[in-house]
Amino acid sequence: MIRIIKNISIYGMVYFYINVGIKHFTDPNWFLHIIPPYLEFIGIELVYISGFFEVLLGLLLLFPKSRQIASYGIILLLIAVYPANIYLAFNQKPQELIGISSFAASWIRLPIQFILITLSYWHSKTD
Repeated sequence: MIRIIKNISIYGMVYFYINVGIKHFTDPNWFLHIIPPYLEFIGIELVYISGFFEVLLGLLLLFPKSRQIASYGIILLLIAVYPANIYLAFNQKPQELIGISSFAASWIRLPIQFILITLSYWHSKTD
């Protein structure tokens, strides 16, 4: 049963990361709104770089031989983008610009990052 849950969650993660990564290229403005002001000077580059890695790491999750490195890469990526989520959670302007409530930004989005990190760590372990 655990194997089935693990497989389902892998494919869910693959779908999620590839789709969100593609959104970085199709709607970069959405992500630009949540970049903290101290990083705005390289904002679009950060959007494209993080999108590239989300697609790449999502694809690498598909293959058992690259799953461990993909999992650790996702953990590092989630840590790297956490400042954007903190900025979003505590600032009304980006919440309004992307159409998200402060509750969703802070009490849902922030803890989900830790769930995603835990899930990635679980998948880093070979069977």
